[in-house]
Amino acid sequence: MYLPDFERFKRMGILMKLDRNNKKSIRSAFGNALAELGEVNPKIVVMDADLSCSTQTQIFAKKFPERFFDFGIAEQDMVATAAGMAVEGKIPFISSFAMFVTGRTYDQIRNSVCYPEFNVKIVGTHGGITVGEDGASHQALEDISLMRSIPHMTVIVPADSTECAQVIKYAASHIGPMYIRLARSNVVDVFDDSYNFSIDKAKILEYGKDASVFTNGETLAEVLEAADILKKDGISIEVVHVPVVKPLDIKTVISSVQKTKLAFTVENHSVIGGLGSAVCEALCGYYPAKVYRIGIHDEFGQSGEANELMCYYGLTAEKLAQRIKAKLKD
Repeated sequence: MYLPDFERFKRMGILMKLDRNNKKSIRSAFGNALAELGEVNPKIVVMDADLSCSTQTQIFAKKFPERFFDFGIAEQDMVATAAGMAVEGKIPFISSFAMFVTGRTYDQIRNSVCYPEFNVKIVGTHGGITVGEDGASHQALEDISLMRSIPHMTVIVPADSTECAQVIKYAASHIGPMYIRLARSNVVDVFDDSYNFSIDKAKILEYGKDASVFTNGETLAEVLEAADILKKDGISIEVVHVPVVKPLDIKTVISSVQKTKLAFTVENHSVIGGLGSAVCEALCGYYPAKVYRIGIHDEFGQSGEANELMCYYGLTAEKLAQRIKAKLKD
């Protein structure tokens, strides 16, 4: 049954119009969700590595100092301790910049958390190029690739504050290792309070016939705006939000591309090993189709303001619309 945009978006929990002048801190949504969970679940403990002001775990720390542990610049110790606390029945949430909490700790995550399937939640903030001026050393462009390659790990990339809060609450009830990746930048509200996160389903937020565009995180708002730009040229793209990179909702990916016959992936991450790779792997196994991956192409990031870097790497709405339009003409 066809539904007008207003009714369809209302059912999906998506806002009718994105307000770029009203951005919110997704990191604060994470911190506040942790603090709310702490009120009702005494098993939750939180750990950080000298960055609680940046990650916003300080919100939890102020309310529950006896359940908060700052390890200083010792991320590997933090992961190993979290594994031990999980053995004792605690629900540890550990956090640092995505670059450090996945890169410096890979061995501990692989062998001390995922191999024994311990119930540890890893939250990497400051993911992607939008870390900005801190430059390549702090810009995690490989973290999703690292985490999704480890058996037993669930990988989620929320798009806005509403979804982030729901993901954190889901994580507390989910049993097993989980990696949640957040942006440094304040993000546009995409979803309203009627939105419901699902671990099993990607969400088609805009129906189209010319191409399927798969995305998540802060690039979702850019893709939705790009879809509006392309409509003016008579181009109809299907926007599919894929917050759960692993386990991937293969059914939705395939059914969308079966209709449009062409796929794009958009991510603030390397095109190697992230969402683009996950979509390519799904399609090559079940429905081979042409896929254009838009992201960072096998290079390190660089220093600059977040919006400048998004433009430079072709991830803004205007740049995305141009790139999609050009490929459709090929």
